[in-house]
Amino acid sequence: MTAATLRAAAPRTGSYAKYLVFGGAATVAATAFYFNNNNNKVPQPQKPLKNLLPFLGGSAAKIVNTAEPEQGKTQQDFQQVYNDIAKKIEANGDYDGGKGPYGMLVRLAWHASGTYNQYNGQGGSYGGGMIYAPESSDPENAGLVMAKDFLSEIQYKYPWISRGDLWTLGGVAAIQEASGPKIKWRPGRVNYVDATKIVKNGNLPDATRDASYVRNLFKRLNMSDQETVALIGAHALGSCHEKYSGFDGPWTHSPDVFTNQFYTELLGKWYPKVVQYSGRHQFEDEATHSLMMLPTDMSLKEDEGFRKYVKLYAEDEQLFFKDFAAAFAKLLEGGINFGNAPVWTFKTLEEQHL
Repeated sequence: MTAATLRAAAPRTGSYAKYLVFGGAATVAATAFYFNNNNNKVPQPQKPLKNLLPFLGGSAAKIVNTAEPEQGKTQQDFQQVYNDIAKKIEANGDYDGGKGPYGMLVRLAWHASGTYNQYNGQGGSYGGGMIYAPESSDPENAGLVMAKDFLSEIQYKYPWISRGDLWTLGGVAAIQEASGPKIKWRPGRVNYVDATKIVKNGNLPDATRDASYVRNLFKRLNMSDQETVALIGAHALGSCHEKYSGFDGPWTHSPDVFTNQFYTELLGKWYPKVVQYSGRHQFEDEATHSLMMLPTDMSLKEDEGFRKYVKLYAEDEQLFFKDFAAAFAKLLEGGINFGNAPVWTFKTLEEQHL
């Protein structure tokens, strides 16, 4: 394999992301904080469009983030970034006891996007806000500093790419390089420069909850029952770690390969288990005593509306791949207006003979 070409970074001097604020004035923090270097894309502070307020009846603020693709960068430039991420994944196959960094990178992309609220437009992957409190200290993000550190070398090599673009592209690369489906993706996320727009904690999934909670949380993300079950299938990759979440163990026997095994295992027999040191309640498989499921995972087969999709995906991996790819791309773009920007897919290292 040949190393990806290092591309020079050009300072951003063009237009910036627009924020349309409906109903009420936006509060702007006085602090400014820059990440890494000021070649990264940064938005200018925006003022509320007060002329729209009379038509909105005092409705809550609604934010629309407009994508600002990196100027002068083509799909091939982003393919180079993808390739470098993929090569680093390949070189770290022994990470986490042989599970690789796949699950970690998918979790970073998921959590960077999963704060989105369709009702007010806040959260999501747009600003790469996980470097700021309170998002950076959200207990549900525990351990993700390692995923960000894993990608820091890529950020240094390609300083023109925004955090949101890098973190979501990292998740795309992890899924595809783990033999998963092609994920459609678009650039244009813009770095937040301070904590002004960071949402409060409590938006990411709490794994201790039931089906009603899961349905309501994913509805906030603008996801249907089918999309909800498909997205949770990402648990095919990686493992829980007691020191971060309090839960412990992998969901499948092949946590470095993207499959429908999460669903086939979920439909098996499980019994409750208490994690020794954290005291967390999870489930252990009866067959091998080596796999785990979270309470929210178990709720998928206990709820009639969710269970039908669990059974469908357990029986048809290609259907799962198709539905997951669509739902994951939707998750990554929550709250972002990409306009008519072209949708890209990236070739895997194997497809490029690298």
